[in-house]
Amino acid sequence: MAKGHRSQIKRERNEQNKDMRPSAKLSYARVSVQKACFVLDAIRGKDVNTALGILAYNPRYASSLIEKLLKSAIANAENNNGMNPENLYIAACYADKGPTMKRVKPRAQGRAYRIEKRMSHITVILDER
Repeated sequence: MAKGHRSQIKRERNEQNKDMRPSAKLSYARVSVQKACFVLDAIRGKDVNTALGILAYNPRYASSLIEKLLKSAIANAENNNGMNPENLYIAACYADKGPTMKRVKPRAQGRAYRIEKRMSHITVILDER
């Protein structure tokens, strides 16, 4: 049987399994998961310079958010992990569902329709080749 309190055992186990790859996360982005995934699918697995080029010329709104996020992840890799930005590539990128803001839109004959303004949490993880 393991020694120590349950929270201490969990803390030690999580430290051993911690992902040390540089990453950046944008929480509560005002874009739906589906719309963010169109852009994320285009850059997944690409090297950093190619991905920045794709994001610069992509007309979607999510591409500007993801471009900013990718630059932040590159800065994290350079400053915190001492990695060379030329050797980096996007190992993983995904969007998780965030909270939904519910709004009401007036419609004909006194009815009210619900409008759902969706949010997402976008994560970009880099790795070195």
